[in-house]
Amino acid sequence: MSDATEFRSGEAVHYDTRSTGRWIFSHLKRYLWLPILAIAFSIANNFGYSAVQVLIGRGFDVLTRPDWVTRDLLLVAGSIVLAALVQGLTGVGRNSSFEFLAQRIERDARAELFESLLGKSQTFHSQAKAGDLMARATNDVHFLNLMFSPGLSLIIDSVFSTLVPLAMVAFINPRLLLVPSLFIVGLIITVRVYNRTLNPVTDEQREAFGELNAGLADALEGIETVKSNLGEVREGAAFARRAGRLRDLYIKVARIEGRFWPLLVFAVAWGLGFLHAAWLWHSGVISAGQAVSYMMLYNAFRFTTFISLFAFNLFQMGQSSGKRVLETIITATRLDENRLGRGGRVEGRIEFRDVFFAFNEGDKPVLKNISFTIEPGQTVAVVGRTGSGKTTLAKLVPRVFDASSGQVLVDGVDVRQWNLESLRSQTAMVEQDVFLFGKSIAFNIAFGHSKAGPDLIEAAAREAQAHDFIMGFDQGYQTPVGERGATLSGGQKQ
Repeated sequence: MSDATEFRSGEAVHYDTRSTGRWIFSHLKRYLWLPILAIAFSIANNFGYSAVQVLIGRGFDVLTRPDWVTRDLLLVAGSIVLAALVQGLTGVGRNSSFEFLAQRIERDARAELFESLLGKSQTFHSQAKAGDLMARATNDVHFLNLMFSPGLSLIIDSVFSTLVPLAMVAFINPRLLLVPSLFIVGLIITVRVYNRTLNPVTDEQREAFGELNAGLADALEGIETVKSNLGEVREGAAFARRAGRLRDLYIKVARIEGRFWPLLVFAVAWGLGFLHAAWLWHSGVISAGQAVSYMMLYNAFRFTTFISLFAFNLFQMGQSSGKRVLETIITATRLDENRLGRGGRVEGRIEFRDVFFAFNEGDKPVLKNISFTIEPGQTVAVVGRTGSGKTTLAKLVPRVFDASSGQVLVDGVDVRQWNLESLRSQTAMVEQDVFLFGKSIAFNIAFGHSKAGPDLIEAAAREAQAHDFIMGFDQGYQTPVGERGATLSGGQKQ
Protein backbone atom coordinates (compact mmCIF):
# COMPACT_ATOMS: atom_id res chain seq x y z
CA MET A 1 0.00 0.00 0.00
CA SER A 2 1.23 3.49 -0.82
CA ASP A 3 1.25 6.08 1.96
CA ALA A 4 0.69 8.89 -0.56
CA THR A 5 -2.40 10.98 0.04
CA GLU A 6 -3.62 14.44 -0.87
CA PHE A 7 -5.13 14.91 2.58
CA ARG A 8 -4.25 13.64 6.01
CA SER A 9 -5.99 14.66 9.23
CA GLY A 10 -3.76 15.45 12.17
CA GLU A 11 -6.03 13.23 14.31
CA ALA A 12 -5.88 10.22 11.97
CA VAL A 13 -5.45 6.82 13.62
CA HIS A 14 -3.30 4.27 11.80
CA TYR A 15 -4.82 0.80 11.45
CA ASP A 16 -3.31 -2.49 10.29
CA THR A 17 -4.36 -2.84 6.64
CA ARG A 18 -2.41 -6.00 5.75
CA SER A 19 -5.63 -8.06 5.61
CA THR A 20 -9.33 -7.65 6.31
CA GLY A 21 -9.10 -9.60 9.57
CA ARG A 22 -6.13 -7.57 10.82
CA TRP A 23 -7.84 -4.32 9.88
CA ILE A 24 -11.05 -5.18 11.72
CA PHE A 25 -9.08 -6.40 14.75
CA SER A 26 -7.01 -3.21 14.83
CA HIS A 27 -10.28 -1.27 15.12
CA LEU A 28 -11.39 -3.64 17.88
CA LYS A 29 -8.12 -3.21 19.81
CA ARG A 30 -8.86 0.48 20.41
CA TYR A 31 -11.74 -0.54 22.68
CA LEU A 32 -10.46 -3.90 23.92
CA TRP A 33 -11.95 -3.32 27.37
CA LEU A 34 -15.47 -3.45 25.89
CA PRO A 35 -15.33 -7.02 24.50
CA ILE A 36 -13.51 -8.17 27.67
CA LEU A 37 -16.31 -6.65 29.75
CA ALA A 38 -18.93 -8.18 27.44
CA ILE A 39 -17.35 -11.64 27.76
CA ALA A 40 -17.35 -11.34 31.55
CA PHE A 41 -21.03 -10.36 31.47
CA SER A 42 -21.80 -13.24 29.07
CA ILE A 43 -20.17 -15.80 31.38
CA ALA A 44 -22.06 -14.42 34.38
CA ASN A 45 -25.30 -14.31 32.38
CA ASN A 46 -25.05 -17.95 31.34
CA PHE A 47 -23.99 -18.96 34.83
CA GLY A 48 -27.16 -17.29 36.14
CA TYR A 49 -29.29 -19.09 33.54
CA SER A 50 -27.68 -22.47 34.25
CA ALA A 51 -27.98 -21.98 38.00
CA VAL A 52 -31.74 -21.46 37.60
CA GLN A 53 -32.05 -24.79 35.74
CA VAL A 54 -30.03 -26.66 38.38
CA LEU A 55 -32.04 -25.08 41.19
CA ILE A 56 -35.34 -26.03 39.54
CA GLY A 57 -34.19 -29.64 39.51
CA ARG A 58 -33.14 -29.35 43.14
CA GLY A 59 -36.59 -27.94 43.95
CA PHE A 60 -38.13 -30.94 42.19
CA ASP A 61 -36.09 -33.26 44.44
CA VAL A 62 -37.22 -31.31 47.51
CA LEU A 63 -40.89 -31.60 46.53
CA THR A 64 -40.64 -35.32 45.84
CA ARG A 65 -39.10 -36.07 49.23
CA PRO A 66 -41.69 -37.30 51.72
CA ASP A 67 -40.08 -35.28 54.53
CA TRP A 68 -39.69 -31.95 52.74
CA VAL A 69 -40.13 -28.74 54.72
CA THR A 70 -41.23 -25.28 53.60
CA ARG A 71 -37.91 -23.70 54.61
CA ASP A 72 -36.00 -25.85 52.11
CA LEU A 73 -38.40 -24.94 49.32
CA LEU A 74 -38.21 -21.21 50.17
CA LEU A 75 -34.42 -21.40 50.13
CA VAL A 76 -34.47 -22.90 46.64
CA ALA A 77 -37.05 -20.34 45.46
CA GLY A 78 -34.98 -17.44 46.83
CA SER A 79 -31.87 -18.79 45.12
CA ILE A 80 -33.76 -19.03 41.82
CA VAL A 81 -34.87 -15.38 42.12
CA LEU A 82 -31.30 -14.28 42.88
CA ALA A 83 -29.84 -16.26 39.95
CA ALA A 84 -32.52 -14.90 37.60
CA LEU A 85 -31.71 -11.36 38.76
CA VAL A 86 -28.02 -11.93 37.98
CA GLN A 87 -29.00 -13.30 34.57
CA GLY A 88 -31.13 -10.26 33.75
CA LEU A 89 -28.65 -7.59 34.89
CA THR A 90 -25.65 -9.21 33.22
CA GLY A 91 -27.66 -9.61 30.00
CA VAL A 92 -28.16 -5.84 29.90
CA GLY A 93 -24.44 -5.30 30.54
CA ARG A 94 -23.43 -7.76 27.81
CA ASN A 95 -25.74 -6.28 25.18
CA SER A 96 -24.79 -2.69 26.05
CA SER A 97 -21.06 -3.44 25.88
CA PHE A 98 -21.32 -5.00 22.43
CA GLU A 99 -23.58 -2.21 21.16
CA PHE A 100 -21.16 0.48 22.36
CA LEU A 101 -18.32 -1.42 20.66
CA ALA A 102 -20.23 -1.83 17.39
CA GLN A 103 -21.22 1.85 17.22
CA ARG A 104 -17.65 3.00 17.83
CA ILE A 105 -16.21 0.68 15.20
CA GLU A 106 -18.80 1.83 12.65
CA ARG A 107 -18.02 5.47 13.41
CA ASP A 108 -14.24 4.96 13.18
CA ALA A 109 -14.38 2.87 10.00
CA ARG A 110 -16.63 5.42 8.28
CA ALA A 111 -14.32 8.28 9.31
CA GLU A 112 -11.27 6.34 8.07
CA LEU A 113 -12.95 5.58 4.75
CA PHE A 114 -14.09 9.18 4.24
CA GLU A 115 -10.62 10.55 5.00
CA SER A 116 -9.09 8.07 2.56
CA LEU A 117 -11.54 9.25 -0.13
CA LEU A 118 -10.55 12.87 0.52
CA GLY A 119 -6.93 11.85 -0.03
CA LYS A 120 -7.51 9.97 -3.29
CA SER A 121 -6.39 11.51 -6.59
CA GLN A 122 -8.82 12.85 -9.15
CA THR A 123 -7.87 9.90 -11.37
CA PHE A 124 -9.33 7.56 -8.75
CA HIS A 125 -12.55 9.57 -8.43
CA SER A 126 -12.89 9.85 -12.22
CA GLN A 127 -12.89 6.07 -12.52
CA ALA A 128 -14.82 5.13 -9.36
CA LYS A 129 -18.61 4.89 -9.35
CA ALA A 130 -20.06 7.39 -6.89
CA GLY A 131 -23.01 5.11 -6.07
CA ASP A 132 -20.69 2.20 -5.25
CA LEU A 133 -18.57 4.44 -3.00
CA MET A 134 -21.77 5.57 -1.26
CA ALA A 135 -22.76 1.93 -0.74
CA ARG A 136 -19.37 1.20 0.82
CA ALA A 137 -19.50 4.28 3.06
CA THR A 138 -23.04 3.57 4.29
CA ASN A 139 -24.30 0.00 3.90
CA ASP A 140 -20.96 -1.83 4.00
CA VAL A 141 -19.74 0.15 7.01
CA HIS A 142 -23.06 -0.49 8.77
CA PHE A 143 -22.60 -4.24 8.25
CA LEU A 144 -19.38 -3.90 10.26
CA ASN A 145 -21.65 -2.67 13.06
CA LEU A 146 -23.98 -5.65 12.64
CA MET A 147 -20.97 -7.96 12.54
CA PHE A 148 -20.29 -7.05 16.19
CA SER A 149 -23.82 -6.39 17.43
CA PRO A 150 -25.67 -8.67 17.22
CA GLY A 151 -23.28 -10.91 15.19
CA LEU A 152 -20.23 -11.35 17.42
CA SER A 153 -22.38 -10.81 20.52
CA LEU A 154 -24.55 -13.81 19.60
CA ILE A 155 -21.55 -15.96 18.65
CA ILE A 156 -19.81 -15.34 21.97
CA ASP A 157 -23.04 -15.80 23.90
CA SER A 158 -23.73 -19.06 22.07
CA VAL A 159 -20.23 -20.29 22.98
CA PHE A 160 -20.78 -19.65 26.67
CA SER A 161 -24.39 -20.83 26.55
CA THR A 162 -22.80 -24.13 25.52
CA LEU A 163 -19.72 -24.25 27.77
CA VAL A 164 -21.36 -23.10 31.02
CA PRO A 165 -24.32 -25.55 30.82
CA LEU A 166 -21.83 -28.29 29.89
CA ALA A 167 -19.85 -27.50 33.03
CA MET A 168 -23.08 -27.66 35.04
CA VAL A 169 -23.95 -31.02 33.45
CA ALA A 170 -20.50 -32.32 34.41
CA PHE A 171 -21.11 -31.04 37.94
CA ILE A 172 -24.37 -33.03 38.12
CA ASN A 173 -22.79 -36.21 36.74
CA PRO A 174 -19.96 -36.54 34.17
CA ARG A 175 -21.72 -39.50 32.52
CA LEU A 176 -24.38 -37.09 31.28
CA LEU A 177 -21.80 -35.42 28.96
CA LEU A 178 -21.91 -38.18 26.34
CA VAL A 179 -24.81 -37.04 24.12
CA PRO A 180 -24.27 -33.24 24.34
CA SER A 181 -20.56 -33.67 23.55
CA LEU A 182 -21.35 -35.62 20.38
CA PHE A 183 -23.99 -33.04 19.44
CA ILE A 184 -21.57 -30.11 19.88
CA VAL A 185 -18.88 -31.77 17.74
CA GLY A 186 -21.46 -32.26 15.00
CA LEU A 187 -22.62 -28.64 15.32
CA ILE A 188 -19.04 -27.32 15.01
CA ILE A 189 -18.49 -29.33 11.82
CA THR A 190 -21.82 -28.10 10.44
CA VAL A 191 -21.04 -24.43 11.13
CA ARG A 192 -17.58 -24.77 9.58
CA VAL A 193 -18.99 -26.23 6.35
CA TYR A 194 -21.75 -23.59 6.37
CA ASN A 195 -19.23 -20.75 6.61
CA ARG A 196 -17.12 -22.09 3.76
CA THR A 197 -20.21 -22.43 1.57
CA LEU A 198 -21.60 -19.01 2.48
CA ASN A 199 -18.44 -16.88 2.19
CA PRO A 200 -18.28 -16.50 -1.64
CA VAL A 201 -22.01 -15.80 -1.81
CA THR A 202 -21.83 -12.95 0.72
CA ASP A 203 -18.95 -11.43 -1.28
CA GLU A 204 -21.19 -11.48 -4.36
CA GLN A 205 -24.05 -9.96 -2.36
CA ARG A 206 -22.03 -6.92 -1.32
CA GLU A 207 -20.74 -6.41 -4.88
CA ALA A 208 -24.27 -6.69 -6.29
CA PHE A 209 -25.55 -4.12 -3.78
CA GLY A 210 -22.74 -1.75 -4.80
CA GLU A 211 -23.63 -2.13 -8.49
CA LEU A 212 -27.32 -1.54 -7.72
CA ASN A 213 -26.50 1.62 -5.79
CA ALA A 214 -24.10 2.88 -8.49
CA GLY A 215 -26.73 2.45 -11.20
CA LEU A 216 -29.36 4.20 -9.10
CA ALA A 217 -27.01 7.13 -8.39
CA ASP A 218 -26.18 7.53 -12.10
CA ALA A 219 -29.86 7.51 -13.08
CA LEU A 220 -30.88 10.03 -10.43
CA GLU A 221 -27.93 12.33 -11.10
CA GLY A 222 -28.72 12.34 -14.81
CA ILE A 223 -32.52 12.26 -14.44
CA GLU A 224 -32.96 15.31 -16.69
CA THR A 225 -31.01 13.61 -19.48
CA VAL A 226 -32.89 10.34 -18.93
CA LYS A 227 -36.27 12.05 -19.26
CA SER A 228 -35.35 14.27 -22.21
CA ASN A 229 -34.11 11.22 -24.16
CA LEU A 230 -37.06 8.97 -23.22
CA GLY A 231 -34.75 6.67 -21.31
CA GLU A 232 -37.15 5.78 -18.49
CA VAL A 233 -37.93 2.29 -19.83
CA ARG A 234 -34.27 1.47 -20.48
CA GLU A 235 -33.13 2.69 -17.05
CA GLY A 236 -36.03 0.93 -15.35
CA ALA A 237 -35.11 -2.36 -17.02
CA ALA A 238 -31.44 -1.96 -16.05
CA PHE A 239 -32.40 -1.26 -12.44
CA ALA A 240 -34.75 -4.26 -12.37
CA ARG A 241 -31.95 -6.48 -13.71
CA ARG A 242 -29.54 -5.37 -10.96
CA ALA A 243 -32.23 -5.68 -8.29
CA GLY A 244 -33.09 -9.16 -9.57
CA ARG A 245 -29.47 -10.28 -9.26
CA LEU A 246 -29.35 -9.05 -5.66
CA ARG A 247 -32.65 -10.81 -4.91
CA ASP A 248 -31.34 -14.06 -6.38
CA LEU A 249 -28.25 -13.91 -4.17
CA TYR A 250 -30.38 -13.44 -1.04
CA ILE A 251 -32.47 -16.44 -2.11
CA LYS A 252 -29.25 -18.40 -2.61
CA VAL A 253 -28.22 -17.60 0.98
CA ALA A 254 -31.64 -18.75 2.22
CA ARG A 255 -31.25 -22.03 0.33
CA ILE A 256 -27.81 -22.58 1.85
CA GLU A 257 -29.27 -21.99 5.34
CA GLY A 258 -32.16 -24.33 4.60
CA ARG A 259 -29.88 -27.22 3.68
CA PHE A 260 -28.35 -27.46 7.15
CA TRP A 261 -31.54 -28.08 9.26
CA PRO A 262 -29.89 -27.32 12.62
CA LEU A 263 -33.07 -27.45 14.71
CA LEU A 264 -33.96 -30.88 13.34
CA VAL A 265 -30.54 -32.14 14.40
CA PHE A 266 -31.08 -30.57 17.83
CA ALA A 267 -34.48 -32.25 18.21
CA VAL A 268 -32.95 -35.67 17.49
CA ALA A 269 -30.08 -34.99 19.91
CA TRP A 270 -32.50 -33.76 22.58
CA GLY A 271 -34.49 -36.98 22.27
CA LEU A 272 -31.32 -39.07 22.62
CA GLY A 273 -30.31 -36.99 25.62
CA PHE A 274 -33.70 -37.62 27.24
CA LEU A 275 -33.36 -41.38 26.72
CA HIS A 276 -29.85 -41.32 28.17
CA ALA A 277 -30.96 -39.34 31.25
CA ALA A 278 -33.98 -41.62 31.76
CA TRP A 279 -31.73 -44.68 31.60
CA LEU A 280 -29.30 -43.18 34.17
CA TRP A 281 -32.22 -42.29 36.46
CA HIS A 282 -33.70 -45.77 36.10
CA SER A 283 -30.27 -47.21 36.95
CA GLY A 284 -30.12 -45.08 40.09
CA VAL A 285 -27.11 -43.08 38.90
CA ILE A 286 -28.95 -39.72 39.06
CA SER A 287 -32.06 -38.47 40.85
CA ALA A 288 -35.25 -37.38 39.12
CA GLY A 289 -34.44 -33.74 39.94
CA GLN A 290 -30.99 -34.10 38.38
CA ALA A 291 -32.60 -35.56 35.26
CA VAL A 292 -34.92 -32.53 35.14
CA SER A 293 -31.95 -30.14 35.54
CA TYR A 294 -30.05 -31.98 32.82
CA MET A 295 -32.89 -31.70 30.30
CA MET A 296 -33.37 -28.02 31.08
CA LEU A 297 -29.63 -27.39 30.69
CA TYR A 298 -29.70 -29.36 27.45
CA ASN A 299 -32.40 -27.00 26.24
CA ALA A 300 -29.82 -24.17 26.39
CA PHE A 301 -28.16 -25.77 23.36
CA ARG A 302 -31.31 -24.93 21.40
CA PHE A 303 -30.29 -21.25 21.50
CA THR A 304 -26.82 -22.11 20.20
CA THR A 305 -28.27 -24.24 17.42
CA PHE A 306 -30.96 -21.76 16.40
CA ILE A 307 -28.78 -18.66 16.48
CA SER A 308 -25.50 -20.03 15.12
CA LEU A 309 -26.35 -19.84 11.40
CA PHE A 310 -27.94 -16.39 11.74
CA ALA A 311 -24.98 -15.05 13.75
CA PHE A 312 -22.35 -16.49 11.42
CA ASN A 313 -24.29 -15.10 8.44
CA LEU A 314 -24.01 -11.61 9.96
CA PHE A 315 -20.33 -12.23 10.70
CA GLN A 316 -19.66 -13.31 7.11
CA MET A 317 -21.54 -10.30 5.74
CA GLY A 318 -19.44 -8.07 8.00
CA GLN A 319 -16.22 -9.65 6.72
CA SER A 320 -17.31 -9.24 3.09
CA SER A 321 -18.28 -5.62 3.74
CA GLY A 322 -15.01 -4.99 5.57
CA LYS A 323 -13.13 -6.39 2.58
CA ARG A 324 -14.85 -3.86 0.28
CA VAL A 325 -14.23 -0.95 2.65
CA LEU A 326 -10.56 -1.88 3.11
CA GLU A 327 -10.16 -2.35 -0.65
CA THR A 328 -11.13 1.30 -1.10
CA ILE A 329 -8.95 2.55 1.75
CA ILE A 330 -5.76 0.87 0.52
CA THR A 331 -6.20 1.78 -3.16
CA ALA A 332 -3.00 3.66 -3.94
CA THR A 333 -3.11 7.29 -5.10
CA ARG A 334 -0.55 9.03 -7.26
CA LEU A 335 -0.46 12.32 -5.40
CA ASP A 336 0.81 13.31 -1.98
CA GLU A 337 0.12 16.44 0.03
CA ASN A 338 3.88 16.99 0.57
CA ARG A 339 3.54 18.79 3.89
CA LEU A 340 7.26 19.63 3.96
CA GLY A 341 7.20 21.10 0.45
CA ARG A 342 7.53 24.69 -0.68
CA GLY A 343 5.08 27.15 0.86
CA GLY A 344 4.71 30.91 0.82
CA ARG A 345 3.20 33.33 -1.64
CA VAL A 346 2.81 32.39 -5.31
CA GLU A 347 4.02 35.11 -7.70
CA GLY A 348 2.29 33.52 -10.67
CA ARG A 349 4.91 32.40 -13.20
CA ILE A 350 3.79 29.13 -14.81
CA GLU A 351 5.99 27.01 -17.05
CA PHE A 352 5.32 23.72 -18.86
CA ARG A 353 8.43 21.75 -19.90
CA ASP A 354 7.99 18.83 -22.29
CA VAL A 355 4.80 17.72 -20.54
CA PHE A 356 3.09 14.45 -21.42
CA PHE A 357 -0.08 13.27 -19.68
CA ALA A 358 -2.20 10.10 -19.79
CA PHE A 359 -5.03 9.34 -17.35
CA ASN A 360 -3.74 5.81 -16.75
CA GLU A 361 -0.37 4.18 -17.15
CA GLY A 362 -0.17 2.58 -20.57
CA ASP A 363 -3.00 4.70 -22.05
CA LYS A 364 -2.50 6.92 -25.08
CA PRO A 365 -1.30 10.39 -23.91
CA VAL A 366 -3.91 13.14 -23.90
CA LEU A 367 -1.18 15.80 -23.87
CA LYS A 368 2.10 15.39 -25.77
CA ASN A 369 5.30 17.41 -25.55
CA ILE A 370 3.69 20.59 -24.21
CA SER A 371 6.07 23.49 -23.47
CA PHE A 372 5.22 27.15 -22.83
CA THR A 373 5.60 29.89 -20.20
CA ILE A 374 3.06 32.30 -18.69
CA GLU A 375 4.45 35.34 -16.90
CA PRO A 376 2.75 36.87 -13.81
CA GLY A 377 -0.18 39.07 -14.84
CA GLN A 378 -0.26 37.67 -18.37
CA THR A 379 -3.55 36.41 -19.84
CA VAL A 380 -3.28 33.36 -22.07
CA ALA A 381 -5.99 31.63 -24.11
CA VAL A 382 -5.54 27.94 -24.89
CA VAL A 383 -7.66 26.93 -27.87
CA GLY A 384 -8.33 23.57 -29.46
CA ARG A 385 -11.04 21.22 -30.58
CA THR A 386 -13.31 19.40 -28.13
CA GLY A 387 -11.42 16.71 -26.24
CA SER A 388 -7.98 18.08 -27.07
CA GLY A 389 -7.04 18.39 -23.37
CA LYS A 390 -7.50 22.10 -22.63
CA THR A 391 -9.18 21.57 -19.25
CA THR A 392 -6.78 18.76 -18.37
CA LEU A 393 -3.87 21.10 -19.12
CA ALA A 394 -5.19 23.66 -16.63
CA LYS A 395 -5.70 20.98 -13.97
CA LEU A 396 -2.00 20.10 -14.01
CA VAL A 397 -1.16 23.43 -12.34
CA PRO A 398 -2.97 22.87 -8.98
CA ARG A 399 -2.11 19.14 -9.23
CA VAL A 400 -5.62 17.85 -9.72
CA PHE A 401 -3.60 15.53 -11.96
CA ASP A 402 0.16 15.05 -12.19
CA ALA A 403 2.07 15.07 -15.46
CA SER A 404 3.06 11.59 -16.65
CA SER A 405 6.43 12.99 -17.71
CA GLY A 406 8.00 16.41 -18.01
CA GLN A 407 7.54 19.24 -15.52
CA VAL A 408 4.95 21.83 -14.58
CA LEU A 409 6.61 24.66 -12.64
CA VAL A 410 5.14 27.49 -10.58
CA ASP A 411 7.62 30.28 -9.85
CA GLY A 412 10.38 28.02 -11.13
CA VAL A 413 9.56 25.17 -8.73
CA ASP A 414 8.08 21.83 -9.87
CA VAL A 415 4.50 21.68 -8.59
CA ARG A 416 5.33 18.30 -7.03
CA GLN A 417 7.79 20.09 -4.76
CA TRP A 418 5.15 22.54 -3.52
CA ASN A 419 3.13 22.00 -0.36
CA LEU A 420 -0.18 20.92 -1.90
CA GLU A 421 -2.34 22.97 0.48
CA SER A 422 -0.27 26.11 -0.13
CA LEU A 423 -0.38 25.65 -3.91
CA ARG A 424 -4.11 24.96 -4.16
CA SER A 425 -5.09 27.71 -1.72
CA GLN A 426 -3.60 30.24 -4.19
CA THR A 427 -5.04 28.68 -7.35
CA ALA A 428 -8.62 29.11 -8.57
CA MET A 429 -10.49 27.42 -11.40
CA VAL A 430 -13.87 28.40 -12.86
CA GLU A 431 -15.12 25.69 -15.22
CA GLN A 432 -18.10 25.41 -17.53
CA ASP A 433 -19.47 22.44 -15.58
CA VAL A 434 -19.81 24.11 -12.18
CA PHE A 435 -20.47 22.05 -9.07
CA LEU A 436 -22.31 23.68 -6.17
CA PHE A 437 -23.13 22.13 -2.81
CA GLY A 438 -26.85 21.96 -2.04
CA LYS A 439 -26.54 24.54 0.74
CA SER A 440 -26.69 28.34 0.85
CA ILE A 441 -25.14 30.77 -1.62
CA ALA A 442 -22.96 32.11 1.20
CA PHE A 443 -21.66 28.61 2.00
CA ASN A 444 -20.64 28.03 -1.62
CA ILE A 445 -18.90 31.40 -1.95
CA ALA A 446 -16.98 30.86 1.29
CA PHE A 447 -16.06 27.24 0.54
CA GLY A 448 -12.30 26.82 0.90
CA HIS A 449 -12.00 29.88 3.14
CA SER A 450 -13.06 28.70 6.60
CA LYS A 451 -12.72 32.15 8.19
CA ALA A 452 -14.70 34.09 5.59
CA GLY A 453 -17.33 36.26 7.28
CA PRO A 454 -20.39 37.99 5.77
CA ASP A 455 -18.40 41.10 4.74
CA LEU A 456 -15.74 39.10 2.90
CA ILE A 457 -18.40 36.94 1.21
CA GLU A 458 -20.29 40.03 0.02
CA ALA A 459 -17.07 41.66 -1.19
CA ALA A 460 -16.24 38.57 -3.25
CA ALA A 461 -19.76 38.53 -4.72
CA ARG A 462 -19.55 42.23 -5.66
CA GLU A 463 -16.18 41.70 -7.34
CA ALA A 464 -17.72 38.86 -9.36
CA GLN A 465 -20.71 41.12 -10.17
CA ALA A 466 -23.04 38.63 -8.48
CA HIS A 467 -24.28 40.72 -5.54
CA ASP A 468 -27.28 42.23 -7.34
CA PHE A 469 -28.84 38.96 -8.53
CA ILE A 470 -28.12 37.32 -5.14
CA MET A 471 -30.04 40.06 -3.34
CA GLY A 472 -32.90 39.44 -5.76
CA PHE A 473 -33.64 36.18 -3.92
CA ASP A 474 -35.96 36.36 -0.89
CA GLN A 475 -33.28 34.95 1.44
CA GLY A 476 -30.33 36.72 -0.17
CA TYR A 477 -27.02 35.06 0.63
CA GLN A 478 -28.80 32.41 2.73
CA THR A 479 -30.80 31.13 -0.25
CA PRO A 480 -30.39 27.34 -0.69
CA VAL A 481 -29.10 26.63 -4.20
CA GLY A 482 -30.60 23.12 -4.40
CA GLU A 483 -28.92 19.89 -5.45
CA ARG A 484 -25.94 20.77 -7.69
CA GLY A 485 -27.24 24.36 -7.88
CA ALA A 486 -30.52 23.37 -9.53
CA THR A 487 -32.24 26.68 -8.61
CA LEU A 488 -29.61 28.80 -10.44
CA SER A 489 -29.03 29.39 -14.13
CA GLY A 490 -25.77 28.35 -15.80
CA GLY A 491 -24.43 31.90 -15.71
CA GLN A 492 -25.43 32.38 -12.07
CA LYS A 493 -23.62 29.19 -11.09
CA GLN A 494 -20.39 30.42 -12.67
